[in-house]
Amino acid sequence: MKTIITKLAVSSALAVTLLTGTMAVLPQPAAASEIRYVVNKEAVTSYDIERRAAFLRLQRRDPSDAADSMIEQTLRKQEIARQRIAISDTQVDDAYKRFTDSNKLTTAQMDQILNQSGVTKSHFREFMRVQIGWGQAIARRSRSDNRMSEQDVVQRMMKEGRKPSATEYLLQQVIFVVPAAERGAKLAQRKREAEAMRARFNSCDNTRSFAKGLLDVTVRDLGRVLEPELPPDWSEQIKSTKTGGATAVRETDRGVEFIGICSQREVSNDRVARMVFGAEDASKDGAGEDISKTYTDELRKNAQIVKR
Repeated sequence: MKTIITKLAVSSALAVTLLTGTMAVLPQPAAASEIRYVVNKEAVTSYDIERRAAFLRLQRRDPSDAADSMIEQTLRKQEIARQRIAISDTQVDDAYKRFTDSNKLTTAQMDQILNQSGVTKSHFREFMRVQIGWGQAIARRSRSDNRMSEQDVVQRMMKEGRKPSATEYLLQQVIFVVPAAERGAKLAQRKREAEAMRARFNSCDNTRSFAKGLLDVTVRDLGRVLEPELPPDWSEQIKSTKTGGATAVRETDRGVEFIGICSQREVSNDRVARMVFGAEDASKDGAGEDISKTYTDELRKNAQIVKR
């Protein structure tokens, strides 16, 4: 599953590695913007399409595809919202920094390239946000599409001569709530509070006592979660954290939070085998792209798209 998410989250962005090469500085278009399409009651403007056309030029792709590309992104963004997948600014910041580092550029240099080319940093960041969220939507779809029957699992285990195992985690989530209207004023303070509590964390037994006296702190027992079921945006941190430890503090749409690892153990049963085999099938070359295309085609077929 990790392979699918990684491919979908960054494959298009990686196509822009030519940003490091020589390019002409394009004139900035006029600020005036008109609605060109309405996608399920959401507007796609001429300004959006101009930004996307500039982006496609950087990728040596046909800028005439810009309108279609923005319609597709809008459909995916709406589906991400429908599934309640939230991508925080911190996740986008991290992805943006990884991208600039991979191109051996500073953030300031990348900002300048994007702005001078007519793409703009904000347009590229929104593109990355949707890419990350779409990767998570695809991961959910893949898990659903690759459910195997009990008989299929048994036959495959016999054929391959193995019974897969997976790590099962007992997890606890700690959320320092920050209302959206107060993020600017309180986010930094809440992050310091969360860091202080995380530093004291040594097991899930004491978390609620640590939280006593703190305002707007939620402790949630997430129960037992198998490795293939881990939330994609937390998966790597959880797998790299030892029992009794906690992941790094992260900003999310709820505020700031971390996840404590109460315990972990290796599990091998038919349910695990079904999940592992399904993940392996989904991660085969081209599988993620096929699912993405089918999924997008379905969204487009069921959408109301009006050209203005």
